[in-house]
Amino acid sequence: MGLTRGQFRLLIPLLLLLMPDLWFGTCLEHINYVPRLSNANLAGRLTQSTFTLEQPRGQFNLPNISDFDAIWLVVAHSNATQNFTAPQRMEDFPAPADLPQKGYYLTLKANRVLYPGNQAHNQLQVLRVGNDTGCLPTRKGCNHPLPGPGPYRVKFLVMSDNGVLVAETEWSSETCLQQADILHAVPGPQTASTVVIVAFLSVLLAILFTVLLALLIYTCSNTCRGTTISGPNESLYMRRYNTHHTFGPQPRRTPERP
Repeated sequence: MGLTRGQFRLLIPLLLLLMPDLWFGTCLEHINYVPRLSNANLAGRLTQSTFTLEQPRGQFNLPNISDFDAIWLVVAHSNATQNFTAPQRMEDFPAPADLPQKGYYLTLKANRVLYPGNQAHNQLQVLRVGNDTGCLPTRKGCNHPLPGPGPYRVKFLVMSDNGVLVAETEWSSETCLQQADILHAVPGPQTASTVVIVAFLSVLLAILFTVLLALLIYTCSNTCRGTTISGPNESLYMRRYNTHHTFGPQPRRTPERP
């Protein structure tokens, strides 16, 4: 049996009251935007704990997004994006300290007023992920430095005040942070600069050794030149002389007569 016109009019407000979440869920907007790293030649575009994104300017000017809706950046491990489910309440938002267990966290809360479509050519608009060293990693929304090299992927979520997901963007491509260089002694062919340095040090060491040897020879020669020692084959000549009071001319004796 069909419904009368009066019954149908009474049923519509009842459905609106009983299923508000269904209406919001069916109106989820998918934004065809892929977050990406900044193309500008910035110092520190990629570091060991941060990376720099372009601002998603003009991407949230949609009818179902208001100026009061919160825009969050989701930072996730690359392998955690397949099973990602947006949290429905602010209490369920993971903090940066929850990244090892949850696989993601939300940070950099904003609204679409901060991401207008018009951008001055002399202004650089970027988002530096992991740039806040002063906040505690256990605080929700903290932009704490990233704990490892990644890889990471990010996306933007638009959520209403009551935690309903309004819109979302695509996931970005993988981003790997820089790692500290470790010096290893690897056998193999040396570069030209290495050969030049080794040759220069070798020549310098040879010159220093020669100078020290010459100094040692010069010191020994001066020390040994002061005294002359006669050898066994050398003759020693002495001048003999008599003193006048020791040996005088002997008087001549007259032979005795018989």
